[in-house]
Amino acid sequence: MVLGKRIVFWGLAGAAVACAIVAVAFFWFRGFSPDRSEFPIRGIDVSHHQGSIDWRRVAADDVAFAIIKATEGGTHVDTQFATNLREARAAGLAVGAYHFFTFCRPGADQARNFISVVPRGEALLPPVVDIEFGGNCPQRPSPQQLNAELAAFLGPVETAFGKQAIFYLTDEAADAYSGSILSRQRWLRSLAMRPSENDWIYWQYHNMGRVDGINGDVDLNVLKGSRQTLAELFAPPQ
Repeated sequence: MVLGKRIVFWGLAGAAVACAIVAVAFFWFRGFSPDRSEFPIRGIDVSHHQGSIDWRRVAADDVAFAIIKATEGGTHVDTQFATNLREARAAGLAVGAYHFFTFCRPGADQARNFISVVPRGEALLPPVVDIEFGGNCPQRPSPQQLNAELAAFLGPVETAFGKQAIFYLTDEAADAYSGSILSRQRWLRSLAMRPSENDWIYWQYHNMGRVDGINGDVDLNVLKGSRQTLAELFAPPQ
């Protein structure tokens, strides 16, 4: 009986310690933010999943830029894109648009979708191509096939907006394609950890961040550079 009670006691004690460690890790993760003296420019990326956003409150909460989902595949348009773009711009944020690149539609079709939705002839951050497996078509193109479709997308998009695109890759997509994908600036996803590589322009460091003006979680990012860097990215094409 005594031995049994000791086993139960130590089992409960171990469980309590494990729960405490998990709680500490969770709250550390929740509060993680890169060194602001090194990365002073913070931004967010959003889609319709964030619902209605109070962009003036967002801008007042130390947010300088927003990258907003515009399109997906060959026909899908994010329902909040036009509203988010207009209101974020009015609140004084540097704004840009991203496209979720699907593996089951030709790149040229996806380019037409993006160009038809995102306004041209005004200041915008470079277009972003979101390449990830989650939520994508089940087929996995070879690096050569992906590059061919990306080239068909990038040609008209970069011509239309006068800027080279930026690639966002999740870890899984980067493992599959990073060594062979077309060369573009990168937006890296490295949650609560400084990226292991140094060749990036945006760093998504949190996927459960909180910002005033948004109900619920939002992705948090920093820019590599200063406000001058952001201004140069945001400037209208020459």
